[in-house]
Amino acid sequence: MKFGIITYILHKRIKGEYYSYEPYIREMNIWLRFFPEFLLLAPNEDKNPDPLEIPYNCRPTKFYEIPEISLINLKEILGAILFLPFVIIMIIKIMSRADHIHLRCPGNIGLIGCFVQVFFPGKPKTAKYAGNWDPEARQPRSYRLQKWILSNTFLTRNMQVLVYGEWPRQSKNIIPFFTASFSEKEKVEVPKKTFSEPFTFLFVGNLVEGKRPLEAVKLVEAMNAEVVQNRAPKIRASLEIYGDGPERFKLETYVKENQLHQYIIFKGSRPLEELKDAYKKAHFVILPSKSEGWPKALAEAMFFGCIPIASPVSCVPWMLNYGSRGILLDEYKNLEPRAKNQDGRKEWSVVSGQWSGDLEKIRNLMTDPERMKRMSEEAKKWSQQYTLERFEGAIKELLNNKK
Repeated sequence: MKFGIITYILHKRIKGEYYSYEPYIREMNIWLRFFPEFLLLAPNEDKNPDPLEIPYNCRPTKFYEIPEISLINLKEILGAILFLPFVIIMIIKIMSRADHIHLRCPGNIGLIGCFVQVFFPGKPKTAKYAGNWDPEARQPRSYRLQKWILSNTFLTRNMQVLVYGEWPRQSKNIIPFFTASFSEKEKVEVPKKTFSEPFTFLFVGNLVEGKRPLEAVKLVEAMNAEVVQNRAPKIRASLEIYGDGPERFKLETYVKENQLHQYIIFKGSRPLEELKDAYKKAHFVILPSKSEGWPKALAEAMFFGCIPIASPVSCVPWMLNYGSRGILLDEYKNLEPRAKNQDGRKEWSVVSGQWSGDLEKIRNLMTDPERMKRMSEEAKKWSQQYTLERFEGAIKELLNNKK
């Protein structure tokens, strides 16, 4: 049985080994336990992998190399049109030779794969939609088109589409699914947390505009500021930022200009074992993101008892049980700087709007240690359902239904 993986994720080839983004490879290594060989279609470059990129546990039988396709500017659009026939031919080849087709969405390669798979109605197929499946979410047209094709049981046959969260009025081939990072044995490593000042917040993820890391910084900054208007007590809190990306320079500049270096700490991209230690020590994890699929950072931190604070996007409200095991942020409005004090630091005015309510919710929670403990335990109990062992069993059940 040949397992055919079609993905947009960039790979790096060194001495016949293919490396890529660690969470993706960890997941695919579990899928590959059920197949003696696999075929792989993906973009590739021959260069040394980054420290956080790992290889597959076994080498692909055949690698179908395609160029990366991007549609950001005119030059990239023209290049995509030029390479489109070649990419289609490569996708047809792998779909023809695979016994089970596995399509990774959303993305430009995923969109092409959605069209091509229509011509293979008899082959068993799975599609992993790793983005936001919320039918009401505002998304690019290409994402909405992929969702429409995958949901259409006339065009898409013999396929199970794995999505994050449970959504109403879905076609019969849409399967609520999950992902996992930790095993059953790692549950015993989770310590009981003591919730008292100073509180430690974590931001974990790529430092890109869509994740809104600057909003996390501003929120912790405001918690450490005296809010004179409402005479709110000063909360001592630090924020540790794990990750790298194009927004890092902007964040570091903001921290430097506003003298926040004492409690805003940049840790960079770190391996999962180091993140585990951070999750064990921290009290809260914050993710004010604009869009998510399955927010891995939240699920991982909750596994170790961190209280999640996150935007209500995708399946996040369901993960947080609509506020009983975390705080759902009201989206997209900031605090307003009222003035600068004698030291040149900003003082923050709580204005009408969403952030004022968010601050009030967080401050109220921080004054109630027992409630924090209960919320932490509920978060931990929920996340620890989704272990690697359960993930492997869920994949096995899917494949038994379709092999």
